[in-house]
Amino acid sequence: MQKIGILGGMSLQSTLHYIEGLNNEISTALGGLASPRILLSSVDFAEYEPLQRSADWDLIASKLAAEAKLIEVAGADFLILATNTMHKVADQITAAINIPFIHIADATCAAIKADGLQKIGLLGTQYTMEQDFYKGKLVAAGLNVLVPAEADRKIINDVIFQELCLGIVKEESAQKYQEIIAKLQDAGAEAVILGCTEIGMLVKKATLPLYDTTEVHVKAAARLALQ
Repeated sequence: MQKIGILGGMSLQSTLHYIEGLNNEISTALGGLASPRILLSSVDFAEYEPLQRSADWDLIASKLAAEAKLIEVAGADFLILATNTMHKVADQITAAINIPFIHIADATCAAIKADGLQKIGLLGTQYTMEQDFYKGKLVAAGLNVLVPAEADRKIINDVIFQELCLGIVKEESAQKYQEIIAKLQDAGAEAVILGCTEIGMLVKKATLPLYDTTEVHVKAAARLALQ
């Protein structure tokens, strides 16, 4: 079994779901007492969130690239970044290492294309919904990407940072997300990407098919670990 390198901590909640998900995938695949071989570097998100707000992506890139290199030196066979938003600096991370990197958007695109869908709603942080580093990969794969209106994007973002990243799950927030998903459905979305690794804590099902990027990413990592 290959060693899975995880660059996490952004947030703690999503990293916990990655660890749990990988254990479930490997245990199901191999049975018995099987569990994944994991090397984890969990950073302090309190250092990174202000850098996101101030758009200091160069500093974020250098810090995460250094962490990724440490994971490689420790013996990981490949790397996953346990967050959607920080994939904005994926190119700088991959340039710093010599092991394979599973991009969360690539894994998500593959899952959607395999199901034959084309018009997709996207939920995530404002960075993910509004900037091109994530949507661009989806569009390049031939997908038509719909994002919520500006006011709804703010609601989604605020719930992520003020609640989900802190492990807080509120029924009223879940209802707001369902209302936003319904609007995307009315606009023609065939499915919705839960494009923030914490959203799956809040949205378990909807009137549209859901692509929880944490689950998709975990499955891709488990498959590679078992090759």
